[in-house]
Amino acid sequence: MDLTAIAWYAAICGALSALLAPLFGGRTTRIIVGAAVGIIAASLFPLAKTMMGY
Repeated sequence: MDLTAIAWYAAICGALSALLAPLFGGRTTRIIVGAAVGIIAASLFPLAKTMMGY
């Protein structure tokens, strides 16, 4: 598992959610939730690629 990709996805998703999700609580909450989404996405992407045969 590539930790650089996970950190990158977490940073990008956290930043985007802080800026673009105003109805989801405070800024800190949005950053944490966005980072969690990024970590999950980066973790599941290799599995999804394998399942699709890439």
